[in-house]
Amino acid sequence: MEIETDLTSPLALRATAYRALMLDDPAAKLTAVAAIAPHAAVEAELGVERVAVPGRPVRPELVAPTALVQRNVATEEGRAALLHAIAHIEFNAINLALDAVYRFAGMPDAYYRDWLQVAREEALHFTLLAEHLYGMGYVYGDFPAHNGLWEMALKTDHDVMVRMALVPRILEARGLDVTPGIREKLKQSGDLRACEILDVILRDEVGHVRVGNRWYHHCCALRGLDPVATFVSLLREHEAPRLKGRLNYAARRAAGFSEEELELIESLKDN
Repeated sequence: MEIETDLTSPLALRATAYRALMLDDPAAKLTAVAAIAPHAAVEAELGVERVAVPGRPVRPELVAPTALVQRNVATEEGRAALLHAIAHIEFNAINLALDAVYRFAGMPDAYYRDWLQVAREEALHFTLLAEHLYGMGYVYGDFPAHNGLWEMALKTDHDVMVRMALVPRILEARGLDVTPGIREKLKQSGDLRACEILDVILRDEVGHVRVGNRWYHHCCALRGLDPVATFVSLLREHEAPRLKGRLNYAARRAAGFSEEELELIESLKDN
């Protein structure tokens, strides 16, 4: 598939999202996301390719999750490693949002606008974290990371309903649960700027999960499926990661989870 590379040309939305998705350089990707016209035409006819490896820099080195070293957050290096891990999640989240725009044809225009807005906000999060890391003497790529988020993207790239069910409603929603605890650790270490950044991220991520919930329920309604029963089936079929620890009920409710869904998630998680 040929994609124009002139950012000034009036590319249609999904094609432009693909171009941004495949850019390796983080700065170029951030610029491309900012340049996407939110009201560009959403083309129906566009050849879609499987993206086994999205655009990303050579570093960080990607390793198995078990190979990542847990560092003491009380030290500056440990704090930098933690913030780097969050920055890596946000960089992957940019690609996931762009892929959601590019990959799935036939959705309402509002779907593509929603996910473009998510990409813009994830780009802001990455920028804030990268700037803070730079102020500490580190850059994105200085610590190893894992590829779990994109592995789930590949598992769900065949069906928009499955993507909405398992990425925003499982992986991104997990961020709602763990962010308050991470913020408290950073507060205890004295990093108030990091706390401010996490406040921005948590606020926006509630909206991102809400977007996933909205379009998951939209897909279920179109197909005449019960959203709760379908969610259980998809979790088992795709071997989604099991949740652990306490759920952030307030944030999950704000993100659109029903009480029935919250009870289900609580019953399925590892305690």
